[in-house]
Amino acid sequence: MNSYTHSVVLDVEKCTGCTTCVRRCPTEAIRITDGHAEINSGRCIDCGEYIRVCQHNAKKAMCSKLEHYMHYKWKIALPAPSLFGQFNGLDDVDEVLQGLLDIGFDEVYEVAKAAELVSAYTRTYLKTEGIRKPVISSACPVISRLISLRFPYLKDNILPILPPMEIAAMEAKERAKKNHPELSEEDVAVFFISPCAAKVSYIRNGFGDYKSHVDVVVSLSDIYFQLIGAMKRSSPPTVTSEAGMIGIGWASSGGESTAILNDSYLFADGIENCMQVLESIENGNIPQIEFVELDACIGGCVGGVMTIENPFIAKTRLQTVRRYLPVSKNFVSGEAAYIPPAYCSDSLPTYTPISRLSENLGESMRMMAEIQSLRKTLPGIDCGACGSPTCRAYAEDVVRGIAGKDRTCVVLEQRKAREEAGKT
Repeated sequence: MNSYTHSVVLDVEKCTGCTTCVRRCPTEAIRITDGHAEINSGRCIDCGEYIRVCQHNAKKAMCSKLEHYMHYKWKIALPAPSLFGQFNGLDDVDEVLQGLLDIGFDEVYEVAKAAELVSAYTRTYLKTEGIRKPVISSACPVISRLISLRFPYLKDNILPILPPMEIAAMEAKERAKKNHPELSEEDVAVFFISPCAAKVSYIRNGFGDYKSHVDVVVSLSDIYFQLIGAMKRSSPPTVTSEAGMIGIGWASSGGESTAILNDSYLFADGIENCMQVLESIENGNIPQIEFVELDACIGGCVGGVMTIENPFIAKTRLQTVRRYLPVSKNFVSGEAAYIPPAYCSDSLPTYTPISRLSENLGESMRMMAEIQSLRKTLPGIDCGACGSPTCRAYAEDVVRGIAGKDRTCVVLEQRKAREEAGKT
């Protein structure tokens, strides 16, 4: 698991060791050591929460710069649906698509178009006999990674269809090679315009044995500032969008769920809310529903850490964009009888326990006893001042031998100091 390449980097000079990220991390992946944060790669799920809550801008997502990849002969832009919610007064998606061509791309393939295909095939999958329900969406890579680390019994519930970004990349390359046979495989590059860090990590690492078809990931915020100038044209756009209300709706939480066209669904956003839903599913404390959509970011993809606009404002803008669109431009005629094999993924998350103390059962039991014994001596207020998120986590860090001399319980030290002062 340590070989997993993450997309977030820490600027040590900006980090003050304030513990805000430590207390907000949903998987307890962060510790404060030597006065600054350290991220445990094996525990990190790339939810971006530490970027969102850091008041010192010490953490940021790393993406490729567009100008470094302009040497490709045929460059295809894959705009995420959330891109359309960033612009004030936008009422025509073609304005953005034309802008992408104007800043240097040779072709545009909307991820929203692929989202409508995924919605159609999801409706087919839900009718399949013998599948595990509720089916959990595979669109958010944070949720898939979270399940692999903490909810292994739910891995068979994950929708075995590739996310729209991947299907868009495959279809875009096929279309480019068909329309331009003179191009070789090395001449074509697909650029995904990403709203979040998790998708960057997904593309870099793949999923199980699956390797992403996306070649380059650029930040939505970087592209936004280039588009602002390019969209100030006097002539009308010439591109014709290939997506409807369903595809654009995927940008917001609930958009994927409503696209299954029945009422047997549940959707939640925000990583803490998603974890509560997963716990309820695992415990069986959930109504009999068919589909669950979970988005790690508040508001859905419009709330990604690499977007520009407030997610709630972006959702409002998308309502205007969708108003005059058809429901979908990519309905599968008569509902698909089967799902194309190329759209399916056989790679389920591999369970990697993040709390295993030792490979030896006896040693694990001994360490657990030590942790419980030490935990009883701690104040239990979970203040995070020691650099660990909770007293339980601090006790584990001590027993594991990863808590340095600078990480001590401040509360106990103060109590000890008061007791010694009272004796004099």
